[in-house]
Amino acid sequence: MDHLDAIDRPGLRGADHRILTALHARARDPRVAAAARALSWTGEHGALWLAAGLTGAAVDGGRRGAWLRGTALTAGAHLVSMAVKRIVRRPRPAHVEPLVRTAGRHSFPSSHAASATAAAVAFGALGAPAIAPLAAAMCVSRLVVGVHYPSDVAAGAALGALTARLGARWMGPGGVHA
Repeated sequence: MDHLDAIDRPGLRGADHRILTALHARARDPRVAAAARALSWTGEHGALWLAAGLTGAAVDGGRRGAWLRGTALTAGAHLVSMAVKRIVRRPRPAHVEPLVRTAGRHSFPSSHAASATAAAVAFGALGAPAIAPLAAAMCVSRLVVGVHYPSDVAAGAALGALTARLGARWMGPGGVHA
């Protein structure tokens, strides 16, 4: 039984299952499975996004502080999502075979989606527009590998965007535009 049943709207749970099943089926293509696994691995604990932020800080000395604060916001989004997971405790999908191992057994919200979206918002405002499509691919990869429901990913993405937007002023000039 899903821990979100108490707040489930009619049809939401069924839609979550159907969408996940359809996207997970894309992993039958070995190239799609390999790409989704690679994104999952690089996004573990926000590693890809933290590396991107630190790289931005290293090469863009004039906005080093903004890059570092954007990196901190990205890490913060990840940490908040992990805390929410401990409260909600929604189990990972059981109706599909996962293609990757996970650091934990709880699914809601997706921490990969939270850190990816926070990075897309914060670093995109610093002139790194390529982050947004990569972040979107990261979010979809969590469905392809079968470790999250779409509502987990949507909630993680919303949490990440909110975190970056709330930190916009803290990033300072050249940061996220409020």
